[in-house]
Amino acid sequence: MQNLTQKPLSRRVVLALALAASLAVPAYAALKAGAKAPDFTAPATLGGKEFQFTLSEALKKGPVVLYFYPAAFTSGCTVEAHLFAEATEKFAALGATVIGVSKDDIATLNKFSVSECRSKFAVAADPDLKIAQSYEAKLPLLNYADRTSFVITPDGEVNYAYSALSPDKHVANTLAAIKAWNEKQGK
Repeated sequence: MQNLTQKPLSRRVVLALALAASLAVPAYAALKAGAKAPDFTAPATLGGKEFQFTLSEALKKGPVVLYFYPAAFTSGCTVEAHLFAEATEKFAALGATVIGVSKDDIATLNKFSVSECRSKFAVAADPDLKIAQSYEAKLPLLNYADRTSFVITPDGEVNYAYSALSPDKHVANTLAAIKAWNEKQGK
């Protein structure tokens, strides 16, 4: 009989299996439009430079696009980071700040911030997923955030929420939501 030794699964394989398994779980609701957005402070990085991000402080400058993603350097999360980086100037022109949040540690996010976010927007660490849980953006039964994007207005209200494992529509949808909010405000 052959002796088989198990090799540990790579982080990407584990995440891919977890995300595939989550497709079989019924969708659940993230915070809905009209809900009060939970304030938070988290270690963050922009261009590899660490700082403390506080939602209430960012909201003093205008709306915030808060997006949760499962893990840095995975395929979907890399695509999403590239898309947000490409649209950063459009968000800024609308007066909005973008912040991505994942369970990754700050050392990993320092690298992700420079390479995949292209030093265009900040990413914050939520290693215990407390922020994701407060936004009801944690994958059920899994220790990862769901891919969920929120637009939060300066009054601290969730204006828009969108959850989809595919990264394709998060940027376009949040841009459209901010444009609509700006028009409603007469901007």
